Amino acid sequence: MWVHEPVRLVAISGSLKQSSTNSALVRAMCDAAPDHVEVWDGLGALPHFSPDDDGGAPVASLRDAVTRADALLVATPEYAGGMPGSLKNALDWLVGTGELYDKPVVVVSAAPSPERGVHARQWVEEVARMQGGHVVDSFTVTTVDEPRAVLARVVDGLDAARH
Repeated sequence: MWVHEPVRLVAISGSLKQSSTNSALVRAMCDAAPDHVEVWDGLGALPHFSPDDDGGAPVASLRDAVTRADALLVATPEYAGGMPGSLKNALDWLVGTGELYDKPVVVVSAAPSPERGVHARQWVEEVARMQGGHVVDSFTVTTVDEPRAVLARVVDGLDAARH
């Protein structure tokens, strides 16, 4: 399945909801390619961002995961026309420490229709770019039953960005 150069992808769901389709998507991607996809699922443990604090072990875990990744995949639901506050908080913890600098980023939203999630994805894209990340693809998927198809699109986007 992995015909392209192997990639270590860290996937983060922006949802804290147990039955989230975005969380189901990142878990399914990990199940489909466990040697290439790592799910970072510490979103709920992160403290509120404060530039006067190091955030302790939860923040260290996030920073370590993003650092060791070849690319970052962010799966975001859309709440009130934007990304969830908990996801923005996680991205804020990466400000100033450089983990996203020059890192390829793919933004996806699992939603009931293709036109949903666009605003949340735009917010995530903007925040990633402000931190030096390179958004190589951004799209909405309407089913989490095809993680291999999503992985193929992610890898194609990463390959295109390399060349």
